[in-house]
Amino acid sequence: MTQTTHHTPDTARQADPFPVKGMDAVVFAVGNAKQAAHYYSTAFGMRLVAYSGPETGSRETASYVLTNGSARFVLTSVIKPATTWGHFLAEHVAEHGDGVVDLAIEVPDARAAYAYAVEHGARSVAEPYELKDEHGTVVLAAIATYGQTRHTLVERTGYDGPYLPGFTAAAPLVKAPAWGHLPAEGWGSTFQAIDHCVGNVELGRMNEWVGFYNKVMGFTNMKEFVGDDIATEYSALMSKVVADGTLKVKFPINEPALARKKSQIDEYLEFYGGAGVQHIALNTNDIVQTVRTMRAAGVQFLDTPDSYYDTLGEWVGDTRVPVETLRELKILADRDEDGYLLQIFTKPVQDRPTVFFELIERHGSMGFGKGNFKALFEAIEREQAKRGNL
Repeated sequence: MTQTTHHTPDTARQADPFPVKGMDAVVFAVGNAKQAAHYYSTAFGMRLVAYSGPETGSRETASYVLTNGSARFVLTSVIKPATTWGHFLAEHVAEHGDGVVDLAIEVPDARAAYAYAVEHGARSVAEPYELKDEHGTVVLAAIATYGQTRHTLVERTGYDGPYLPGFTAAAPLVKAPAWGHLPAEGWGSTFQAIDHCVGNVELGRMNEWVGFYNKVMGFTNMKEFVGDDIATEYSALMSKVVADGTLKVKFPINEPALARKKSQIDEYLEFYGGAGVQHIALNTNDIVQTVRTMRAAGVQFLDTPDSYYDTLGEWVGDTRVPVETLRELKILADRDEDGYLLQIFTKPVQDRPTVFFELIERHGSMGFGKGNFKALFEAIEREQAKRGNL
């Protein structure tokens, strides 16, 4: 069963109890930020724009800020072994491997957002504070969400620097020729924005965290997928999607469902060591070019059997990309009452079978590819079986 709430227009933001401007950054805690920055530059086509480390006065951490359109990744490592244990980022990497530690949200008023969240039951991670440099002032605060993930609330209306005070502008790590067939002006256009960020939580806790976003941040339930919506012969999961009133920030929350074998959510929870961010979906306006380019740069995508495409045209109808091109590149398609979407998923991007990425090209549809769930999860199960984790 799928339920969809009304879509609140942008003009309603003034009445929103917890207004947001969009995703500010996805912050990763990693074992080696320099190498991770190189990977996301070469494999994902992102552009290094800012840096913080010993050279800028940061004695314990090194951080690289990469962007593509409005999408921003921040990759941070702890660099001083003598002080690592007790540093939450080092402990995060030790316990979870490389992963997302912070889904930072840009807000018009960080103090008001923090006050509302805490008043409605959020656990505080950092009370509002200011950072200043010659580019202006940023106001930050942070609250806890599932697992060891946090939401930093970022108010940067009075700031025009490359990222945050303490960071200096940095030149790209790689030049356009690393992208082969892409023209120089096309480099860095593999995707344009963050579409949604998916969290995996423990069995029985999905509704608890959906309620958290409803109460603490005023988010509404956008869609839910239960029972046969997300099930294969072996495994199942349940998912609900919460979003702010303008649909700029969307957080699907997954939990495992009882089934014959271990689901992808169970595998994630086991290898991540608890709840956390499962995948980041990235908007692209040309999924064909993006997939060709990223695959040529070494990104591995989930495979889809040819049989999926034999009947695809019958139910998805005409799309911008011919079915034979979708078949060649293993791109999935889905249609709902609002339009259609094209999507594809990477394999996990680290040794642990945890964090992965989705590329999505939307044409009217605000869905999440419900028609592809069975094909997608069977593809994931094939990878689980290779790892001995099904």
